[in-house]
Amino acid sequence: MSQDPKPKRPGSARAQTLAEQVGARAARKLKARRGGPPGVWFGLGMMGLIGWSVAVPTLLGAALGLWLDQRYPGGRSWTLALLVAGLTLGCLNAWHWVSQEDRAMRDEEDGDA
Repeated sequence: MSQDPKPKRPGSARAQTLAEQVGARAARKLKARRGGPPGVWFGLGMMGLIGWSVAVPTLLGAALGLWLDQRYPGGRSWTLALLVAGLTLGCLNAWHWVSQEDRAMRDEEDGDA
């Protein structure tokens, strides 16, 4: 019968994960300090990204609506309906991007505290 040289403690697995969490948080802090605050170009790039994420689905919806109105004329305007659908989809897409960036910034702030 051989015994392990290190006796197992009940909290050792928890302590290891806590140590890993502290190490990961410290690494994030160092990375954030090295990177510095985002500059003006980053902000302009994000505005452009959000603008295109709204404009592209809106224009695609309008183009598809125009094509449907020309092919299948009727009492309803496909152009208006698909323009609104594209705008809605684009706004949801932009909201997703902004919330994702906000979450990342809050995680970095939590890492700095």
